[in-house]
Amino acid sequence: MRLRFIKLNFRRAFTLVEMMVVIVLISIMAAAIIPEMRGTFGDALLRSTGRDLVNVFSFASSRAVGLGQCYRVRFDAPNGRYAVERQVHDGTGTDFVPLKDVSGAEGKLDSHIAVAISTPEESSSGNDLSPGPAGQSLPDAISFYPDGTADAAEIQLRDRDGFQLLLQLNPVTGRVHVTEPTHE
Repeated sequence: MRLRFIKLNFRRAFTLVEMMVVIVLISIMAAAIIPEMRGTFGDALLRSTGRDLVNVFSFASSRAVGLGQCYRVRFDAPNGRYAVERQVHDGTGTDFVPLKDVSGAEGKLDSHIAVAISTPEESSSGNDLSPGPAGQSLPDAISFYPDGTADAAEIQLRDRDGFQLLLQLNPVTGRVHVTEPTHE
């Protein structure tokens, strides 16, 4: 008798053991990569905040020079916000008012980033306040003047993991220099 070969259509599939091996390998790789990703996200957030502040300082400096009046960037630390304000003269004196309806004139700081402003006067006189116009003490504001100058200041940005960026404002040019201190 002649044997007939019956062709059966078998589909190639993964076995349960093969799938378990792949899942274990993915788990091991994820366990090694995820801690590094957290630092990468924090570093990206820190750099993004630094770029936002450099942009707002450039904006305030450009407006001050272009429009011939004093502008300042005021930080509202408790609410995590910053805003550009322009100087106005009324009959009673000089005051600053926030810019309204101007793109880039205000923003929000991420809650994961700590911002500390220091000035050269702090290190020499020992106080924690930066000088403002008309003798006011403004620990939370940096002014930009129509002649292109600005208040000398250092803005330290720090994330929760200890990574830092230092924004140094040149008082002569009103430009920002960004440096990365070493990780502690």
